[in-house]
Amino acid sequence: MKKIASFTINHLTLLRGIYVSRKDTTPNGDVITTFDIRMTEPNRQPALSPEALHAMEHLAATYLRNHPTWSKHIVYWGPMGCCTGNYLLVSGDYTSADIAPLMQETFEFIAGFEGEVPGATPRDCGNYSYMDLNEAKRQASIYLNEVLNNLTAENLNYPD
Repeated sequence: MKKIASFTINHLTLLRGIYVSRKDTTPNGDVITTFDIRMTEPNRQPALSPEALHAMEHLAATYLRNHPTWSKHIVYWGPMGCCTGNYLLVSGDYTSADIAPLMQETFEFIAGFEGEVPGATPRDCGNYSYMDLNEAKRQASIYLNEVLNNLTAENLNYPD
């Protein structure tokens, strides 16, 4: 079986950052860009807790789907199975640099969030109590301050 593209990236040298993981074209000709929002260095830094990623998922998805400019382009936001980041799927042909300001806004929102996590009720979520808001905020702040506010070409393009 052929290895999928995301498994061909050298995770031993992958840094934290924003990467174009793939671009797909629908049968109608629309482009869907998948971004790798990498929050920890794989296999070198601790993975994020699933509870923090779950809270982050609720917050980021809510923020992005309500964004005044980007909401109509947001297809999906969700955690990676390896717990080292998230995927963002956007309708349109975009680069990592195109969405960097949006990611800064999103992580500022998460880092500063106060109140009840949107959709964190038994009626709205299949595992509503499996969230850690404080850790989500802490990890969002680290990613924002250490990565998003200091992006370089290395953090925007997959390593060779």
